[in-house]
Amino acid sequence: MTLSRRQLLQTGLLGGLTLALAGRLAEVPAAPGFAANVADRQLIMALAPGMLGPLPAGGAAQVAGNVLKAIDGLPLAVQAELRQLFDLLHNPLARRLLAGVAAPWPEAGEQAINAFLQRWRYSRFSLLRSAYQALHCLLGAGWYGAAASWPAIDYRLPAMMKGLL
Repeated sequence: MTLSRRQLLQTGLLGGLTLALAGRLAEVPAAPGFAANVADRQLIMALAPGMLGPLPAGGAAQVAGNVLKAIDGLPLAVQAELRQLFDLLHNPLARRLLAGVAAPWPEAGEQAINAFLQRWRYSRFSLLRSAYQALHCLLGAGWYGAAASWPAIDYRLPAMMKGLL
């Protein structure tokens, strides 16, 4: 039996609609907000020295905590975009192809992370440059909010604030 062109087109259209409907039904609705996890904290801690330079002991952990707090305060739409970025960077295939980092983030070498950051910083693709800028702003805010950074930037906490922190 041979198919006519009309039957072929109808079958293709019906198959495409079926696949689209099945994909739509299989989607799990995303939770609102960022919903940070251990892998997010590890990613931030791995990127922090590449973005900020050498950190004091415990500095990367403080930065990660501050970044996650900052993300929680952002509008839900921005949190959703950051969730997509972090999920992309957690995906082993995307990490290798887009970031050029073969090892998982906690095991990635300094040279590989720095090369990834520079590629995204100077990418010809605005989406990658925007992702770099988002990470840069978040990690910068996380660093300046970390008490470990204050001696390095000669910040002295006002006396009235000392009891609050």
